[in-house]
Amino acid sequence: MADARETALRVLLSLRHGAWSDGALAAAIEKDGLDARDAALCTGICYGVLQQRLYLDYCIAQFSSLKMNKIAPTVLEILRIAAYQIYFLDKVPASAAVNEAVRQCRTHANPKAAGFVNAVLRKIAESPRPEVKAEDALDALSVRYSHPRPLVGLLAKNVGAEQIEALLAANNAPTPLSIRLNTLKGTPEELICALRSEGLEVTQDEHLLTAASVPGSGRITRLQSFSRGLFTVQDKASQLCAAVVDPHPGEEVLDLCSAPGGKSFAMAALMENRGRIISCDLHAHKLPLIEEGAERLGVTILQTLCTDATKKQERFVGRFDRVLADVPCSGLGVIRKKPDIRYKDIAELPKLPQIQEQILENAAEYVKPGGVLVYSTCTILHRENRKLVERVLEKHPELSLESFGLPGIGETGGDITLLPHVHGTDGFYIAKIRKKG
Repeated sequence: MADARETALRVLLSLRHGAWSDGALAAAIEKDGLDARDAALCTGICYGVLQQRLYLDYCIAQFSSLKMNKIAPTVLEILRIAAYQIYFLDKVPASAAVNEAVRQCRTHANPKAAGFVNAVLRKIAESPRPEVKAEDALDALSVRYSHPRPLVGLLAKNVGAEQIEALLAANNAPTPLSIRLNTLKGTPEELICALRSEGLEVTQDEHLLTAASVPGSGRITRLQSFSRGLFTVQDKASQLCAAVVDPHPGEEVLDLCSAPGGKSFAMAALMENRGRIISCDLHAHKLPLIEEGAERLGVTILQTLCTDATKKQERFVGRFDRVLADVPCSGLGVIRKKPDIRYKDIAELPKLPQIQEQILENAAEYVKPGGVLVYSTCTILHRENRKLVERVLEKHPELSLESFGLPGIGETGGDITLLPHVHGTDGFYIAKIRKKG
């Protein structure tokens, strides 16, 4: 059976070939049969190395006799794993991290490189964590918080120079797992008692009572309370989005880009499982995931449909009381939970608003007169959020923003950008639009 570091190495190497960390990590932990302790260590190493990769490379470069581009990929990944443990994990002795790295190098890389790995890591273990030195402030932040420099510049333009460091720090901070208590199975208080009876540490949100947090672990889905549908994994921002839709029992609701279904499930609970929800997604293979989730949670009012949200559906026009368009986006609001998103090529991102605007235009057609349309993304870029919504509203006088309140946050003017360092949630944009009757 593999141990935590072996699994972590394999996962990190797989990311070089296009895999995403969350899926690759969950699959590897399951395949290798890691127990809870090793699964937690493996998860911590993988996400930690991704979160700190640029800084770890900066540190390795200080002590390496080779230039970074001359170090073999497997050897470099082994160095990163060990350097992360030395600098960021207090419970792992430096000697153990060094010895394991040397063993991994002999097993998985060129055995002749073991001496090089040993020398670099011993220097790292004997030295304090290096301070990042750079003339440009954003260059320094890029290395210190391991966000590529172009991304740092883009984020700074959207949150402002005075907030950028706080945002980057929040993206690297430990994040507890967020869950939604399923009120179709009981009151929040009853559900929390059931979870705690399984030994789970649960902290209920003081403002949104269906939201809670637990210590992060992918193995939470093995709990009996999960199988019984007492909760589902969902960030508070996503839950707030469903609350802004504010669906009532008996209404007909359309969730245009639904998979994996979290917002549809939350809306079903708000509707007391009475009415109808059409949950759509472009990818047919994702629909069974929504259906399985609905069955586990006791949601019976949900129907899935494979459809392209960018293509107008005449059968939907003027049909729905409420429509949610949680559109495909750059995902730059969820870096704290999916650290590899920071390494995406941002040159491709300007293409997204055209797709998003087409989806929003179609969604506006589907709302009944007097109905509600909610547009949302998990990014903080203005061009995908407020600027896009304003552009659509200018073309459609029958649409207007409608103010809404959020528990613990207060009233908005009709839209809000939630920020990790301000609100403690994923970065998320929500706009509530009313169609004239």
